[in-house]
Amino acid sequence: MSKLTVESLEKIKEKTRRTTLLREGTGKAKIIVHMGTCGIAAGARKIRDALIKIMEEQDVTDVILTTSGCAGLCSREPMATVERVGEAPVKYVDLTEDKIRKVFMEHVIGGQRVIEYALALGCERTH
Repeated sequence: MSKLTVESLEKIKEKTRRTTLLREGTGKAKIIVHMGTCGIAAGARKIRDALIKIMEEQDVTDVILTTSGCAGLCSREPMATVERVGEAPVKYVDLTEDKIRKVFMEHVIGGQRVIEYALALGCERTH
């Protein structure tokens, strides 16, 4: 194992800070990757990892990335829900890395829903 340097510790600190902000920070949008056992088996980890990569490539710091358990639609996994401030959440299904990239760029960044990958608009709660 190599010796830790100040530079390597700074890199670890920055990566940890970004990861914490992605899970707990405030932002203009939140992406929830559904990671119950069915989601994980269907590839939800690849979807989450693709989002992390996209966010790093685009230097996005105002979007929260988090995970949840099963959403109850096992046959439509992997799934993710996008929540933009002031808008109804959108649940996207049957995702691939290419599809989540399109959802991220068009919906999360651009504000335009990607209807062809969307299952539902709104939330399950009643007011």
